[in-house]
Amino acid sequence: MAIEMRQQMKLSQQLVMTPQLQQAIKLLQLSRLELQDVVRQELEENPLLDEIAEAEETKEVEQLELNEKEPEPEAPVSEFQEVTAGEETKEMDWESYLDGYNYSAGEQYYDDEERPSFENLLTKKSTLFDHLMWQLSLTRLTDEEMQIGTEIIGNIDEDGYFRASIGEVAAVCGTDESTVEGALKRIQEFDPAGVAARDLGECLLLQVKALGIGGSLVESLLTYHLKDLEARKYKQAARALGVEVNDILAATRIIAGLDPKPGRLFGQDDVQYISADIFVYKIGEEYVVVLNDEGLPNLRINPLYYNTEEKAGVNADAKAEAYINDKMRSALWLIKSIQQRQRTVYKVAKSLVKFQRDFLDKGIEYLRPLVLRDIAEDIGMHESTISRVTTNKYMQTPQGLYELKYFFNSGISTNEGDFIASESVKNKIKEIVDAEDQRKPYSDQRLAELLAAHNINIARRTVTKYREMLRIGSSSERKKHF
Repeated sequence: MAIEMRQQMKLSQQLVMTPQLQQAIKLLQLSRLELQDVVRQELEENPLLDEIAEAEETKEVEQLELNEKEPEPEAPVSEFQEVTAGEETKEMDWESYLDGYNYSAGEQYYDDEERPSFENLLTKKSTLFDHLMWQLSLTRLTDEEMQIGTEIIGNIDEDGYFRASIGEVAAVCGTDESTVEGALKRIQEFDPAGVAARDLGECLLLQVKALGIGGSLVESLLTYHLKDLEARKYKQAARALGVEVNDILAATRIIAGLDPKPGRLFGQDDVQYISADIFVYKIGEEYVVVLNDEGLPNLRINPLYYNTEEKAGVNADAKAEAYINDKMRSALWLIKSIQQRQRTVYKVAKSLVKFQRDFLDKGIEYLRPLVLRDIAEDIGMHESTISRVTTNKYMQTPQGLYELKYFFNSGISTNEGDFIASESVKNKIKEIVDAEDQRKPYSDQRLAELLAAHNINIARRTVTKYREMLRIGSSSERKKHF
């Protein structure tokens, strides 16, 4: 067979991701806070995009109140006209975009008492480094000792442990190791107790000395039998020290009250609070879904630039006109994409509320097994769209705050032929463990038998997997000897 080159025409269909479609997909998977950043950035970069000022919104509210007092004949509400690529912007229904767009969908219901308070605002916390340097500055030291102390404190991690070696600090400061050792001992006397330790044993010993019980059985246990304590070999430690097991247990209670990470009180990470994207309220017998649009600017097309374009007409500079048209399309597509995003999020939230009605009424035990396909078929969208919508978004419900992905979980069959959500099974395991006798904790096999008594048939290895996912220790780790 001869090898030759030839040209031929072929007709085929393929999906082309336009910039507008890429933007819509990107906005769909953003959280509300991330969407705020995108909108703010676009407001800074696009002069044709405008935000309705708070004063104008107040006037609109007042006008609405006047209209309620003096009702007028209802007029049909015109929806936003969709823009397609290449469509002339001058033929648009500009009134909708000039007046602004409210992102919220569905019925509105707000309760000021359930809104987060702005009174308790976080300020910058004092770090462990700042706290130790403050104490160092109050100590009478020579310039050399101050340099060594600063180097030591700079090598203390967020848990309060000294993570360098004496030799390394001595080499950096150009001094001998005995001087560094002396400076380290002085810093180990600082607050919090146990700081600047090189390992767990030294950290606990420093706290014992700070409590004034140095030389006791507690210090002997930490010095010679820390491994036995970790393995709960109390009898072996008692025989080695020549004391009763009860004395070992009494000393263990004191050790259990010590802090293995003394520096965590000065954690440098600020608390990040989750802001709900969706609120679900129960009014009477119905659940109402409200999108949280707090912080989202009310966007519109700037009338100044639009009027300028109309007046300029054919006499306008070609480059300026092309620039204005480009920014106009960009602004319109952003407004349309946000509008479409909010509608999609609202539809998904409404569908979730419909499927998880029992959970909203009765709690986590009634969480229904659900997959993305169920929601996709219910609202007529693709599973990938549902996956993007449920990413990084949270719903405030009467049962608490949950990520949207929380409502999607596999099902486990019961003795009665029904299915129960895996999250409900995890919750049941946690309830059983919380109620067990800590002196005689249940094994995984016993947990499986107790679940079977509640019509939940799962294997022991499944119980082990769920227990580990819940970060619950094994029966030997949960056992309390005192």
